[in-house]
Amino acid sequence: MSERRDSSVKRRVSNKNEPKSESINISSDSTKSVAPVKSGGEETEVHLRNIKSAINQSIVDPLQVTKPTAIATTSTPTVENPNDVPLAIYYLVNFQHVCIFTALLPLFTLFTCFVTAYVFQYDEVHETHCRVYNIVPSISAITGVSPQRYFWRFSIALHLGPRIPIAFIYKNYYRTMLEKMQTKMQTERLANINSMITMILTLNCIEIASLGGVTYISNRENYPIHEKIFITFMICSLCHMLATIKLNGILHEDHTELSQTQRDSIKWKKILFAMSIISTVGLLIFFAKHRFYCHDLAFSWFAFFEYLIAIANMLFHFTVIWDFPCQHMLVVQATRTKVEEIFRSSSPKMD
Repeated sequence: MSERRDSSVKRRVSNKNEPKSESINISSDSTKSVAPVKSGGEETEVHLRNIKSAINQSIVDPLQVTKPTAIATTSTPTVENPNDVPLAIYYLVNFQHVCIFTALLPLFTLFTCFVTAYVFQYDEVHETHCRVYNIVPSISAITGVSPQRYFWRFSIALHLGPRIPIAFIYKNYYRTMLEKMQTKMQTERLANINSMITMILTLNCIEIASLGGVTYISNRENYPIHEKIFITFMICSLCHMLATIKLNGILHEDHTELSQTQRDSIKWKKILFAMSIISTVGLLIFFAKHRFYCHDLAFSWFAFFEYLIAIANMLFHFTVIWDFPCQHMLVVQATRTKVEEIFRSSSPKMD
């Protein structure tokens, strides 16, 4: 019994001393230098060292792995960190082109409505409450019939959109010129000019709103309201022209620093204002003759002066192309601080 126990113990000890076989995936080059596994002795130790060295050679260091190149992506701005908003330009357009389109669109539409209504709807546009002879229809008549009504309203809708930002651009333009003259003027006079700039902005906005009201409330639909809005438009338009000419005279007392385009702008503003005043006087005279006396052709003369007033008003606002000859409208994505920093750094330094 003791001999059996001794033999079993010896077998267990010998099993513990034998190296366990492991399935290791080694490249073909490394296996060529490795000798076959033999149990026990120095050959076994050499064999184990060869296996370990082969494993170490086949393992790739993770720090040496080539990393993919980082791709620059535009991060979405977050509320937590608004300063990370990337700089991007979404819209850039020549401001002069916007002004030309804004000023000429209603002029082109008015001419189209006049020609089509005069040719195809002659009797309808010449009808008046006096029922007297008439050859020139009014603006309200040619834009109050269909389909000219829809074309005119669509055109004015496109026209009014840019007019509002242009009014505020003019306000900042005048105040920029006023800042250059602060050292030459007294504080009281500067306050008066600032008030005049604010008044010009207010008159311009009321004129724009009145133009929309006259367009969308026709004399056929509601004549009393249409008449009152038209009077408001006339008064605000003339006052805006006069205040603009007066302000330009104050800001440019020394005409030596004016460019040729600025001189042309001031000259044509004065001419168009005089044309508007003369046409307004003629319009009032012939309106009274038509309304109270029903004279022949009185309404035609009234309509003629009405066209002159409309054309003078459009061309007066067309002089914006001389006031802003090389400006651009820009829509940029960035924080306000970043935009101010960019334009401040790019502006020329003054002595």
